[in-house]
Amino acid sequence: MSIASRAQALIVDVNRPGKNMVRSLWDRLSAVPGGKAVFSRVIGQMAPYTGTVGAQIEEVRDGYARVVMRDRRAVRNHLNCVHAIALVNLAEITGNIAMAYSLPDDARFIVAGLRIDYLKKARGTIVGETHCPPVESSAKQSYAVPVVLRNERGEEVARAVLDTLIGPKKG
Repeated sequence: MSIASRAQALIVDVNRPGKNMVRSLWDRLSAVPGGKAVFSRVIGQMAPYTGTVGAQIEEVRDGYARVVMRDRRAVRNHLNCVHAIALVNLAEITGNIAMAYSLPDDARFIVAGLRIDYLKKARGTIVGETHCPPVESSAKQSYAVPVVLRNERGEEVARAVLDTLIGPKKG
């Protein structure tokens, strides 16, 4: 059985109603060799545009995510630095993974707004990191999810805030 077909079977298994698929997938895959890469690829398939930056999800737990984006030609602009929209994309995936992992099984979310401040040119590998508030219930509410993007030297290149709406899954 190929890796792709095993991943697809795993998605079907963890995507049962009433279950947090992101948490189930991460908890199963992150501990096995190559599992984080498979998880990152699956997330990129679920959100195809987001997958275009090739982000690698390195760490996820309740209210926290760390995501890495390698510097490569596909994410650069005409000034030979990481494109502003690639940075937005990294910020969004970082915040969304932390939020999705933290959700109760009966909740869902959507980003309703996003603000970003570009602090300096982004060059090299960029790391997105978020510490977001825990989600206690599926009651309708709004969360501000802060994301910091840093270069390899640990310097902040951008700061973003995702305005995220939480609510119950539709029956």
